[in-house]
Amino acid sequence: MTRKRKRRSLLVPAAEAGMEQLKTEIMQKQLGRGHVSPEQMKLEIAKELHVPMQVGYNGELKAKQTGKVGGQIGGAMVKELVQRGLNQWRHQRN
Repeated sequence: MTRKRKRRSLLVPAAEAGMEQLKTEIMQKQLGRGHVSPEQMKLEIAKELHVPMQVGYNGELKAKQTGKVGGQIGGAMVKELVQRGLNQWRHQRN
């Protein structure tokens, strides 16, 4: 039996641009570089993790391989969002 994958979407669709901006900031910080396209950053992170990702179609990669790249990016985004939330909460308490 195959399971259908549900595409994850944002609860607030209007936040998509902000999330893309956050992803770009996080990836630039992680790579220690200035402006680089999100696609190029993804490829560089894949290279660091020894995942043979390329521009365009990557259907031959296993989910575990692509998950390493996506997990690296998503994990850093979650960490940054939690940190920002804590900072905002601390600021409001004072």
